[in-house]
Amino acid sequence: MNTVLVGAQWGDEGKGKVIDFLTEESDIVVRFQGGSNAGHTVVVGDKKYVLHLVPSGVLHDGKHCVIGNGVVMDPFDLMKEIEQVESWGFDLKGRFHISERAQMVMQWHRALDRAEEAVRPEGKKIGTTGRGIGPAYAAKVGRYGMRVGDILKPDFLDIIRSHVEDANVKLRALGAHELDADEMVRLYTPMVPALMPYVTDTIQFLHESLDAKKSVLFEGAQATMLDIDFGTYPFVTSSNPTAGGACTGSGVSPRAIDRVIGVLKLYTTRVGEGPFPTELFDADGETLRSRGGEFGATTGRPRRCGWFDAVVARYAQRVNGVDFWAMTKLDVLDTFPVVKICTGYRRKDGFVYQTFPADLDALKECEPVYEELPGWQCETSKTTDYSELPENAKAYINRILELVGGKLGVLSVGPARETTLRINI
Repeated sequence: MNTVLVGAQWGDEGKGKVIDFLTEESDIVVRFQGGSNAGHTVVVGDKKYVLHLVPSGVLHDGKHCVIGNGVVMDPFDLMKEIEQVESWGFDLKGRFHISERAQMVMQWHRALDRAEEAVRPEGKKIGTTGRGIGPAYAAKVGRYGMRVGDILKPDFLDIIRSHVEDANVKLRALGAHELDADEMVRLYTPMVPALMPYVTDTIQFLHESLDAKKSVLFEGAQATMLDIDFGTYPFVTSSNPTAGGACTGSGVSPRAIDRVIGVLKLYTTRVGEGPFPTELFDADGETLRSRGGEFGATTGRPRRCGWFDAVVARYAQRVNGVDFWAMTKLDVLDTFPVVKICTGYRRKDGFVYQTFPADLDALKECEPVYEELPGWQCETSKTTDYSELPENAKAYINRILELVGGKLGVLSVGPARETTLRINI
């Protein structure tokens, strides 16, 4: 069974935990897009692990992990993460593979990211993490990027000097500090021996694995509403974290995919700029943030919080072809006497959007239409079987499924690995 797992909102849905859960039945975990701006958190016992580039499957001995061609990989971030993973007691030798076709995020991409964001006027800022992801993808599309395979070339350091010179032209135009080419060469020289053992023709590796009937789990970063094509453009990431990106970001045919699992937080959050129809600015929003620990795993930024948005989830179901939902953080809602679901966006003239509009200006004229359901006001985090849940909690989940389509496959009622309930998969 080959599975694509995607976020169905604006990220931070709990994909890392669900991937960790699904890795038990997979042989290989593939990260197919994004960069170190993503953060996946996994809690095992009393230990919390946060991963940014290395697939979450690394926490299972013997599982192979792949960084696919669709990823933009910051070599410094990856080197630090490899050291961190090994310090946790997990050996990567022979089971960690980096695509030679993956793009690299270099120091000049970070500098350009910060400089470009700084000159954007208020109201036009993207809310980038400043980690160089956008400029690295722009370089890829512009055909002047650096790929992981470049570190194997004898003139690798000369290639760095050339790229620094080109980047400095842009930095000067943006009024930003230029980079020193000699310093960049000194920084990147140790990268070659550190990463070379992991550089692989991952397309060949994956197809040989598929021919051997190995099970592959494709792991996306960010989420549907941050997709460069389908998200809240321009307040999006620079890649395709939707299900289709699993194929273009790994070199695997769509024919090899057996199912798509979408991850839904049972309320909604967002980090950074951009529209958020159900955002709360009251005590309910603060309760969601504090109970849910809603602070970015990568940036530490507090997340914007709001009620569950069925319009977003239904849109994500259609775009990704979600077969099963993995729903997370039910326990965060345990204290609410009333829980709300957004079913549409009403314009001032009375028209109600049932799908997410491409024109973000339209949302400025809208307010969310809510259904209210009674809360359950009791603890769910110790639940070990779906049948044990309060009836009102099950009614809330069932109503969401009626509105968005798909089946419930996994339900998470707490942060730890053991608080994950298998339902239909």
